[in-house]
Amino acid sequence: MLTITDSLELANGLRPLLLQLNRHLRRELAGLGITAGQAALLHVIRSNPGIGVRALADHEGVSAPAMSGYIDRLEGAGFVERVRSEADRRRVGLRVTVAGVRVLRSARSRRTAWLARRLRRLTDAERATVQAALEPLALLLAEETA
Repeated sequence: MLTITDSLELANGLRPLLLQLNRHLRRELAGLGITAGQAALLHVIRSNPGIGVRALADHEGVSAPAMSGYIDRLEGAGFVERVRSEADRRRVGLRVTVAGVRVLRSARSRRTAWLARRLRRLTDAERATVQAALEPLALLLAEETA
């Protein structure tokens, strides 16, 4: 069983590796003309078609005016469109455009390809170790229920 000290040492070793991995994956987006934050917003909007700017802001933990600016940039790039609700003409929701779906697919493909190239450098045993770590790592991201 890990002690608090062991957990701190593990966290100190894991944190910089995760940051570096994230940095490499973000770089894969550069050629697509979007940032990691924009890709994340596109993903949320695609998963929640019709979501409003305020709800998206709440989801992402930012102010509605700040989110409106982010959406303006995505809309200007042709990745998102504002769509008036048929049920309530006062309500405007967001939808990812065909170009937005395309850039999301390209982002996922580039990131996956980059990671797969690196995983191929590992031995079968090392890849198995990474595979075994996926579930515990996912638990780190799980919402705390207590």
